[in-house]
Amino acid sequence: MSLTLLLASVGWAQQSRIFRSEFLTYDRREAGAADKREGTNGYLAFAPELISQSEQELVWAQRYDVDAAMNDYNIFLHLENVATAFTLQVNGVDVVCEEDFYTPTDLLLSPYLRQGANDVVLRLRLSRLPHLMAGVKFQSDKLFANSYFFIQRRLSIRDFDITLRPDSTRSFGVLDMRLVLANDFNFEEPINVGYDLYDPSGKIVELNSREFILDGRALDTVNIAPYVYHTNNFKWDGTKAPLYTLTLYIKRSGMMWEYIPLKVGFSDVEWRDGKLFSFGKALASKPVMYEATTDRKVALERLRTHKKQGNRLLLLPYPQPKWFYDMCDREGVMVIDQAALSALTDDNRSVGGTPANDPQLADEFLLRVKKMYYRSRNHTCVVGFSLAGDATGNGYNLYKAYEWLKSVEQRRPVFYFGSDGEWNSDKWSW
Repeated sequence: MSLTLLLASVGWAQQSRIFRSEFLTYDRREAGAADKREGTNGYLAFAPELISQSEQELVWAQRYDVDAAMNDYNIFLHLENVATAFTLQVNGVDVVCEEDFYTPTDLLLSPYLRQGANDVVLRLRLSRLPHLMAGVKFQSDKLFANSYFFIQRRLSIRDFDITLRPDSTRSFGVLDMRLVLANDFNFEEPINVGYDLYDPSGKIVELNSREFILDGRALDTVNIAPYVYHTNNFKWDGTKAPLYTLTLYIKRSGMMWEYIPLKVGFSDVEWRDGKLFSFGKALASKPVMYEATTDRKVALERLRTHKKQGNRLLLLPYPQPKWFYDMCDREGVMVIDQAALSALTDDNRSVGGTPANDPQLADEFLLRVKKMYYRSRNHTCVVGFSLAGDATGNGYNLYKAYEWLKSVEQRRPVFYFGSDGEWNSDKWSW
């Protein structure tokens, strides 16, 4: 397939991708706290069988059953550790054609499913855009590890952007929550959204619930920002990493529907004068490239070694598994997340001379930046974002990616360390 045809084929599949934080909903609070997924309604591990193979592709398939009880739910598929480019089909219909297998992908399957048995087929193939990640080697866990089907009610919290930050007087904290509420029914519906917050010592410090009315077939963002007192006792500052426990939930007719458990740190990271500041103190260390690994024990050892050496700020080679960001949250290690773009090019500024300056790849560049950003933005450890590896070249695609990311991210810096002084990177003074 030519590059032009490939990029045209990607367009129809964009609506299947879900750009949002990586999270699951749980039926019970206890299940969420313990991450007991198997007892949660609608959770099913993606464990396909190999049904055919050739030099061109490996074909994996799994049967997925939908019963009448799932009519009030949306059905998603989370894909991770796929290890190569792929095309996903449901009941013989192409759902998505994915070149970026480095970044986990969430897909909305409901439009392609029918009641009864459904055939979910994953066709693994060589990437048609391998040069976009020529600079790094993917560290893959067991094939399809942590890939799963999950469901969420059609009246739900679809996404969120949450920080626990100082108020304007820096006397206490503000739990700043922007919740994206979704109503996928055809008619207006009420939705009762609740939350509670426990400090790191286990004391409840805030709880509330509010009812909202959503129009049919609508998404709405609501802002909730309660004050949280005594937060200065539990500062997340890169040396200490106390975490608050936040639970979001949906309530309908007096019954709890869904729980979303989260961890959030009280932090005050600012970017000014080309430096990162934490609670007013400048970070002296430069970002250090973190070597990706699938081994959690090794990852923890490396993080603690970096801290002992005074390296409090890590630059990732590409988006990591969620457990890694959770680990950094707990360990107090700061992270600059980086999109899965790491080409090795010269500085040819002609149109098409480098991947970064090839307009045919503009959508692919932006796609990878979006996938990176929405997955990790709610982690306390993430204090900045990088558009690409510094040898990717510069040009139109990274200009557009920088403009988009700066339009949605107002608090944290956006870098491209290969910008060579051009405008599409926040300036740093390390």
